[in-house]
Amino acid sequence: MLDFGRVQKELQECNKDINLSGISVNPKFDNLINLIGSIPGPVGTPYEGGTFKIDIDLPDAYPFEPPRMKFATKVWHPNISSQSGAICLDILKDQWSPALTLKTALLSIQALLSAPEPDDPQDAVVAQQYLKDYQTFASTARYWTESFAKTSSLGVEEKVQKLVEMGFPEDLVRKTLGAVGGDENLALEKLCSA
Repeated sequence: MLDFGRVQKELQECNKDINLSGISVNPKFDNLINLIGSIPGPVGTPYEGGTFKIDIDLPDAYPFEPPRMKFATKVWHPNISSQSGAICLDILKDQWSPALTLKTALLSIQALLSAPEPDDPQDAVVAQQYLKDYQTFASTARYWTESFAKTSSLGVEEKVQKLVEMGFPEDLVRKTLGAVGGDENLALEKLCSA
């Protein structure tokens, strides 16, 4: 059975130093099972300046089983699927320990952005590019960061208006934007798949 007390404590812990770490975790909807994490792109990498959203689903046996995490933001990285957002990271699989937390998992993912492991890839095409043509890899990763991980400078009301003009109900647009931390592109994806 999921330990909701622990999850609430982890969310508070993670969000209390958001100004320092840039890392946050919030409920996606009105439950503590489906969460959305946010990590800043590491300085000195092609991901710098981006904010990456990560879908987090907690299994019933959490913290004894690892959280299921995948990138909701598209990212060009050898250890992250450019198609599905699946993450190849040992602590999200067999190296998970109940002593770890959502924040430590997100910090590990952020570290993975800084130090790819192309010899253990999730995306073979990206890994080959990383190994054989690093400059093209870096420019593609920067382009994807600019395209998908940088939030629009539009304010919330402008984003709501833009999505409502596309034919979505205003209350659903506001709820969806809130669930994805104001990321207009991610909100549009969620609205289209609903």
